[in-house]
Amino acid sequence: MNDFATPSFTPGDNSRRGFLKLGAAVLAAPVALNATAQTAGATARSQREITGWSAVQLSQAIRSRSVSCVEVMGAYLAQIDRLNPKVNAIVSLQARDGLLAQAGERDTQLATARAAGRNVGWMHGFPQAPKDLTNTAGIPTTQGSPIFRNHVPKADSIIVERARKAGAVLIGKTNAPEFGLGSHTYNKVFGTTVNAYDTTRSAGGSSGGAAVALALDMLPVADGSDFMGSLRNPAGWNDVFGFRPSAGRVPYGPTGEVFIQQLGYEGPMGRSVGDVAMLLSTQAGYDPRTPQSLKDDPAVFAQPLARDMKGARIGWLGDYNGYLPMEAGVMDTCQRALKHFETIGCTVEAVQPDFSMERLWKTWLVMRGFMVAGIAGGLYNDPKLRPLLNEAAVWEIENGLKLNAADVYKASSDRSAWYQALQALYQRYDYLVLPTAQVFPFDARLDWPKTVAGKPMDTYHRWMEVVIGGTLAGVPTLAVPAGFGPGGLPMGLQVMGRPQADLAVLQLGHAYEQASGYTAKRSALLA
Repeated sequence: MNDFATPSFTPGDNSRRGFLKLGAAVLAAPVALNATAQTAGATARSQREITGWSAVQLSQAIRSRSVSCVEVMGAYLAQIDRLNPKVNAIVSLQARDGLLAQAGERDTQLATARAAGRNVGWMHGFPQAPKDLTNTAGIPTTQGSPIFRNHVPKADSIIVERARKAGAVLIGKTNAPEFGLGSHTYNKVFGTTVNAYDTTRSAGGSSGGAAVALALDMLPVADGSDFMGSLRNPAGWNDVFGFRPSAGRVPYGPTGEVFIQQLGYEGPMGRSVGDVAMLLSTQAGYDPRTPQSLKDDPAVFAQPLARDMKGARIGWLGDYNGYLPMEAGVMDTCQRALKHFETIGCTVEAVQPDFSMERLWKTWLVMRGFMVAGIAGGLYNDPKLRPLLNEAAVWEIENGLKLNAADVYKASSDRSAWYQALQALYQRYDYLVLPTAQVFPFDARLDWPKTVAGKPMDTYHRWMEVVIGGTLAGVPTLAVPAGFGPGGLPMGLQVMGRPQADLAVLQLGHAYEQASGYTAKRSALLA
């Protein structure tokens, strides 16, 4: 045991309220750090116990000095050594000695802060591996492309800046498909990331590496990004949580263009909604480099999420009245999960938007092609680089280059009409719910499903059409586990809230999580 007084910490205590009170309490404890106490702590706890704590629990343990940052880093690196070779979730892993040295510096910083009566960030000493699409100073950011295989940024993205400021130690990156295109995490630089529950199956994407790393306790929390369900599909397929926040909630950048590109941006993932909300409290908040970022105080997301959900009204969108083909078992799995909303006092009714879903898909194709051509068109125009682009990137860019200004304006108008159609539904319902994917995790050797329920897929991403509604509306959308299908593979639900009602979505997700208990079923790889 420690030979200095600290607040009691019980690994099973996941109280966010306790976490909020902890800062003042740990400052009252003596500052002296005894090496014998650290050794005793390491002996008393297994490495897997440390990696099994929630992020909130881990932060409590570090800040109360119940465990050192060096112990934490050692435990996570051991977990990565044991499991990452089986799934390929974390890439560009940094040297062990350097990471342990940084963890030691975090221990010194904690002792210094306590001596001065200061708090440290809630992520102090956390091992973190940002998604390989977001810039990390000094660590390769390949975007899964051979073109950027050796690209090492000189500056961090905004979310990485904020994670470092909160005390995180960057250990590497999480794998992603090339440029984040497609919901299957594979590329020519690092290969394929496979599912945490079946290593012959896809992890989803494009935040597939992040989802699998979370599911297998290789990271306490993770960042991701989402253009077409990339925070949602991999969360559903790996039995974790992913949150695509409201447009502008998490500033995306720095980028060369800051006004038009508002469809793809970043957000948090975690093994619990509480952990997701805590990470959002770090990621969110205005940044002057992104003029459309929201100025709301992100500290609200660090508050307790408990709320009485009795009377909340949920509209079940399902497969849009048969419009979307669904693999057998997906709808049954998701509909069984709806009972947990009823358990916490919600009403659930089937509902459909007054909008043509084919019109929405055409809108999507224009907006996506326009964005991708604008971002990556320069690579396509370089005859030396074009052969290095994958088929999906070339297809998107070429579609975008065919567009004219009138096409883009019409698509933006149609997108606006979709937003208004959802607004009409939000007059009657507080939340809208539908599956996170149209299929269960598929064979990881495939590029993408060519058919769904017997219907041919005419593009590389049509099998993920179920996610475009939340993206185009810019509303906060949380992926929650929906349990396991007839083949034992995970599926998820999307919970879409009203515009900028991020906290309300997280509160519902938290209550659902407690009622459903789906995350209690862990991967057999953890045994």
